[in-house]
Amino acid sequence: MQYTPEFEIPSSVRDIAGKSVEQAKDAYGKFVDAARQAQDMVAKSTEVLAVGAKEMNEKVFSFAEANTKAGFEVCTRLAQARDVKEALEIQTQFARSQMEAYAQQAQELSRILAASAQKAQPIN
Repeated sequence: MQYTPEFEIPSSVRDIAGKSVEQAKDAYGKFVDAARQAQDMVAKSTEVLAVGAKEMNEKVFSFAEANTKAGFEVCTRLAQARDVKEALEIQTQFARSQMEAYAQQAQELSRILAASAQKAQPIN
């Protein structure tokens, strides 16, 4: 049986970590807004944007947002962890859920690529 030491994480450390996560979320939100504006400008400035590439770009962007949001959520939960055992449980749960999310995202991107390749094939 493995021994997990009882180590109380001080509330001041949890408070600082929570504030750091909030500041990072705010900075990320500003980055996302700027990226969306840039994406909109590119989409409007070119009429040649292929449907498959546009769909792929939108999916990748939405997946990046979802994955980053999940990361911030786990950081918030970790910042509130009362001990090492709870922190390890939070991290393990996060790793499992993200592996499932990554697998689903990869399948969706593969589907988009396959559909785009199918549409690009010449009709005989």
